[in-house]
This record gives sequence, C-alpha cells and structure tokens, in this order.
Amino acid sequence: MNHARGPLLTIDLENRSWETESIDDVLEHYVGGRAVGTKLAHDRIPFDADPFGPENRLFFATGPLQHSTMSFTGRMSATGLSPLTDGLLSSNAGGFLSRNFTATGYGAVEVAGESDDLVIVHVTDNGVEFEDASALEGAETSEICEYIEDEHGLEAEHTVTIGPAGENRVRFASIMTSRERAFGRGGLGAVLGSKKVKAITFDGDSTHDVEIPPLQMDVHREAAQSDHIMKRQGTSSMTEFASTVEALPTRYFSELSFEGAEGISGDRVEEKKYKKGTCSACAFACKLPTRDDESGLETEGPEYETVMAFGSNAGVDDIVDVMQSNKLCDELGMDTISAGDVVSAYLASEDAFGDADLIHETVERIAHREGIGDTLAEGVDRIHDELGVDNWSVKGLEFPAHDGRTLNGQGLSFATSNRGADHMYAEFYSLEYPLVDQDQAIDKEGLEGKPSKVVEKENLNVVKDSAVLCKFSRDFVDADRLETLLDADYDDLLAIGGEVVAMERHFNNRRGMDRADDRLPYDLPGFDDALSAYYAERGWNDDGTVPTEAVGAGEPVSSDD
Repeated sequence: MNHARGPLLTIDLENRSWETESIDDVLEHYVGGRAVGTKLAHDRIPFDADPFGPENRLFFATGPLQHSTMSFTGRMSATGLSPLTDGLLSSNAGGFLSRNFTATGYGAVEVAGESDDLVIVHVTDNGVEFEDASALEGAETSEICEYIEDEHGLEAEHTVTIGPAGENRVRFASIMTSRERAFGRGGLGAVLGSKKVKAITFDGDSTHDVEIPPLQMDVHREAAQSDHIMKRQGTSSMTEFASTVEALPTRYFSELSFEGAEGISGDRVEEKKYKKGTCSACAFACKLPTRDDESGLETEGPEYETVMAFGSNAGVDDIVDVMQSNKLCDELGMDTISAGDVVSAYLASEDAFGDADLIHETVERIAHREGIGDTLAEGVDRIHDELGVDNWSVKGLEFPAHDGRTLNGQGLSFATSNRGADHMYAEFYSLEYPLVDQDQAIDKEGLEGKPSKVVEKENLNVVKDSAVLCKFSRDFVDADRLETLLDADYDDLLAIGGEVVAMERHFNNRRGMDRADDRLPYDLPGFDDALSAYYAERGWNDDGTVPTEAVGAGEPVSSDD
C-alpha cells in the first residue's frame, strides 16, 4: 500500500529540544494524514488532558499523494484535542504548505509541551531551531508572513501561523497557512496559542520517493479540462440553489432560505474575482482571489460556508460586507463558520441582523477578547444561555450550511460526527441535493436506509483525509481509481477508515462523551432508531460507546490482503 514516509519529529517546547523516532508501522497501516495523526494523538495524548495544557499535543501530517503531481493533492492534516469540542479533532487545509512539509523528510511532526515565551519554530531536514517571537505578539497573519519572508527568505507557503485569536485562546481560532488558507474547524489555533507558538516554518530538500501510478496524470488532465462552475465561483456557486431548496440557514437558523441570496451569490463572487486561485499542483483551480475596486478590499473568497455564516445567517445581503468579514477572520486567525455563527447568535440577541458595522466590530472584539468579545470567544455551546438564544452546535462545534432539517441524512451525519457539526466529516449533503446529473442522488427526506451510507461516507472521508485528497476530487477519483492510486483494496481502505472513526470515538468516550452528545437542536422523524442503526452498523454499543476491541490494532495492510 502506498503510504507516507519518514520518522516522527517530536518538538519539545518546554526544553527547546527535538528528537525523531520511527513510525513505519503506523505509516504502513494508516496511510498518512488524518489517520496517522489520529493514531498518534489517541496513543500519546492523555485521555484527561486539558486542551490548553502542555499535555495536549498537535500533530501535522501529509500522505502519499503529496508526493505526486496530481490535482486535488495540495492539502495536509492537523490533529489534536480541541478546546471547542473537548474531543479529538482533525482539521485539514489547502494551499501550498504540504509539499514544503514533505520536503523536510518527516512522516509526521508532533508539537508537545509549552514554551515560556512566544516562539517561532523552524523545522528543516536538519532539525529544529527556536526563535524568540516576543516582538511579534498580537501580530496578524500577513504581518507574520511578511516578517518570515523578510528575515528568513521563506514565503507564506512554508508557514503555519496564528493571529491574535490564537494567542488569546479564542476557542475557534484557526491555524493559517499560505496567508488565507486555514486549518479552520475546532480551535487548533488556540492550541498553538496555549503553547505560545506564533508560527512554524517547514523547509528542506529531503522528500522521500513514493511511487504514484501513472493514473495521476489522467486525473490531472481531466481536472484541467473540466468546465465545472467551481472553477469560476468556488463553493459560493451553491448559495442561491441552497436557498431555493430551503437548505440555507438564515438569521441564526430561524429560517431556511434568504431573500437576499442573490446579493451574496456565486455570481456576485465571480464579479469580484480578479485572477485564478489554486492549491499546490492542482489544475482544478477553484479558489477565489477577490477584490472590490471601490474600497480596495482584497481577500480570498468568500466560500459558500462563509457566505452562509456572515451572509444569510447574519442577515447580510452585500457580498462586499461578507468579503470584509472573511478578510478579518483570515488576518485575526478564526474559523469563519464558527465566528460567523457566534456573531449571528449575538445579532439575534440584539435584534441587529444585517448590521455590517456591528459585525466587523464584533469580529475584532472576539479576536482580542474585548468586552462582549470575551464572552463570544467561548463559542455558542458555552454562551447561548447568556445570550438567550438556542444552542446551534453539536459537541460544541457550530453548524455549517447544508441544513439537516431539509437534508435529513446530512442532519444524521451532523449528530454522528466525532468532531461535531461538520459538513465534511461525512459530506452526506452531496448525495441529497436534487441534482439531475448525480447518479447516486437519494431522497433528501427521511432517514430510512441512510445510517449504513453515513458509515460508508465517514470511512471513505478518513481515507481521503489520509491520502491526502481534496473532497472536490469526488467527480474524478472513484473507488477503482482510489484503489489504484493507493495500491490497496477498497474495502481494506474503508476498514482503516472505520478504525480511525472508532479511535476518535473511543478517545471521546474516555472523556465522558456518549449517545447523549449525538444530538441535534431539532427533531428528525426516526432519528433515535437511525442513531441506533448507525451504532449497530459500526459494531458499537447502543449508548454510543466503542467496545475496546473495535479500536484498531495497527497491523500493516497490503494490496494482497
């Protein structure tokens, strides 16, 4: 089986030291990326760790496909204990970091302990150096990237960094890379902030040789030749369609469609797009460098989830206002979905939907934990009672778009997801939208027959997050192609995905989570029966806990198995 290569590099922040050790057995079985990060985190983070304590650890990893020149492979994974969900969580980011990471020669990098002072960590194929960063306290993303380029000659593509939100332990702070790309969900930026790490750079010339089949060129060519609308509008192309089918959260989830959707639609985003944007080695080029000529505002995006969170859910119908929110979150280092939902909750409490000035002011206050921002920085789950609004989160993670009240299977997958209300964990919405060109489309209403499909989709996405392969490859990389690229049997790959989901769940069980945490803020007919069917499909207990024997043993898997 094709898998990531190299030793584990452990960075000890307390002692300003580093060491390497072989993890060949982990890499051989778990492919790379999310699966490797989850296995290491499950085994090396204490079950009772404080997310903000030195005992929490953060793992960065790529996969075998980052050794290819194939489209959809410009991504990598980060895994740790989330300060937002209080559970094990993986997040991944696109951009140009992944191949600079593989060039260091490490199979995974572990950030452990806690520094006494703010620090930048420089990782190369020769080891690790630590740089005092006290003069950069409070700096925003672009300032850090400019400093590292000026002082070290490394462009933003070599860097992960946090903004003020991470330093101030905003529970949904993101880790930023390539300036505008984010390890967004779950607050891993606050984990780096708690460790007093302002940035990490990756550079080297020690990429391992991983043989990727010639099929990679077929995928790359098809991506280049595709005329998919996402090449023009990214995911924002979904906005008006989602509103039409009543799957677009509006005014803090009180409505399912937005009368102002046209003003924040993919067409409006495309009008502001001024050049192509992409990730490393990708010819699909679905990113969105945008500019408003009148104000001079430049940002990347907004993508559909940001359009929802800071647009319809906040009652805002002007794309430039959403662009400004997007820009602020990138500079300050915050997940746009959680930040937008938290701000929308605040607007609901103040009866102030559509007030763009208040929105932008509140985003700044959250990042710096000033005034009401200090409260909102805790996330919806912890502060909804104080605001007098409903708790629109699962396991502490705020909701994205693709509303489960309309797309019922997506609703079930929000509940079962180990990282909370995350649309990409199972990506079930892609099966339920009524698109005529979608062979696998299923009825969006009801839950009958869907639990087993949720299990399959969750397992498959573990494999993609471990390869690491962008989810938007779904029209280009089917099961047969995935087998060829990874040199492994498809069912064996899905079994590895199941092991990883079980490890995540087992870790969270040990922290007190069970069936009671797999809940939604709305009723779905047949939900309890579907949840039990999901557990049964996985071989778990009906209380949502994992039998010890369901946690993967980690034996290598080959294509001959």
